[in-house]
Amino acid sequence: MLIASQNLTNYGVPVPENTIFRINLAWTNSLDELQNLLKKHSEHDVFVDLPIHRTKPPNNKYSLEDLIPILESHSNVKYLAISNVESASDLKKHLELLPSSITLIPKIESPTGVNNIEEIMNSIPSQEKIAMLDHDDLYSSMLKRNEPSSNFVTYVNKLGEYCSKNNIILLRTIGVIFSDEEKRITEYVK
Repeated sequence: MLIASQNLTNYGVPVPENTIFRINLAWTNSLDELQNLLKKHSEHDVFVDLPIHRTKPPNNKYSLEDLIPILESHSNVKYLAISNVESASDLKKHLELLPSSITLIPKIESPTGVNNIEEIMNSIPSQEKIAMLDHDDLYSSMLKRNEPSSNFVTYVNKLGEYCSKNNIILLRTIGVIFSDEEKRITEYVK
């Protein structure tokens, strides 16, 4: 499974045919912009990343109720990641409202999320099980809890081993694209 930011296409970067496009709603400034991106990438499967409890900029926020009609009207949306999942209860509302054609993906960003991964994954009824790890936020969360930085590898290994043993796909970041053309500084904080 290869997932790449939709921003790659802004720079003419060729992507493999079966690449899934990721739209991070933290970086999407309106629901109209989301709809335009979904239309632009209608030939690709799309992975939408919904920030929940995000404190760092950019910090655009959308309600699930506002998103559902958009998700239902774009059959190319195949995945919805929910940020900062720490327990099964964090997914309850999403599981009730999300169309069954979309795979719900918990984004693990804290030691609590890692420690509760079994409960979290057992709450998801779909056949295909996928989790997403945000390394940076996991590390920051650990430090906020005054845990030693040496625990980071332990948490990453614990999550990886659980997913491997339980046939769960674990998505992890592999590199980032940097550009001197990004000009959206004023939209980092609204």
